[in-house]
Amino acid sequence: MTATLDIATVQAFLLVADLQSFTRAAEALGTTQAAVSLKLQRLETLLGKRLVERSPRAVKLTAEGATFLPRARALMDAHDRALSGEAQAAQSLSLGISDHAAGPELVPLLERLHAMSSQLTLAVSIGFSREMLEAYDEGRLDAVIVRQEGSRRGGEKLAEDEFGWFAARRFTVPQGEALPLATLAPPCGVRAIAVRALDKAGIPWRERFVGGGVTAVVAAALAGLAVAPLARRIAPAGLVDIGPAHKLPKLGASKVMLHSKVSDPAKLAALRTMAATFRSAAA
Repeated sequence: MTATLDIATVQAFLLVADLQSFTRAAEALGTTQAAVSLKLQRLETLLGKRLVERSPRAVKLTAEGATFLPRARALMDAHDRALSGEAQAAQSLSLGISDHAAGPELVPLLERLHAMSSQLTLAVSIGFSREMLEAYDEGRLDAVIVRQEGSRRGGEKLAEDEFGWFAARRFTVPQGEALPLATLAPPCGVRAIAVRALDKAGIPWRERFVGGGVTAVVAAALAGLAVAPLARRIAPAGLVDIGPAHKLPKLGASKVMLHSKVSDPAKLAALRTMAATFRSAAA
């Protein structure tokens, strides 16, 4: 009798390969780490090949696993196309993401969602956490990834960010002058935290650059115009935290939360994958 591949097992392999973690793959699938491990063992037994190398710190594909990877993706694509119909093609997921929470995780997050289902239409909005939450509360967004602000509770924690005062390596703090800042415009929560901290410490400041998005703020900091209050996770390699050297006040930390009202199984699966991908990338 000819052996056949199980779609759920192949899907588990793809998640382990993409997220490089059995724990994150289990989160994405809504199951246990032991169940994912068992699926991989069955797949390896069926193929007669070792696909994954497991170690306490990392999960990596073997050479045979890397060879099998594109074939597994092709199989899942064919499976999705076979199941696609008018109802599935019409599926859409509206997602709001705080600009200060997006960071480098956005690319792998979108890649993973696309790999999971090319039939799912994504509508992604980037903006202030407060605006994203308002749109979510009004039913205009299915889910949001935002910074935890004020007394708002609930949601699922994706990461915890520590903030710092980031500037270009060549930047020098002007002696006897107000500290030049690069921030987003109000009502940016990160800007509010930074301004309050400086005022409390009695450090004079001035707005040197106001950006319409974090990308613009980072560009201003990289250009040497000013200091930008940023989460360490999203600060690029060209910036350094000058806070300790110049005795700037600590900015503390902030949780990145996922809020969702989704009940549709396909959308829920996408959100589980998204949460696991974000955690994996943030780690």
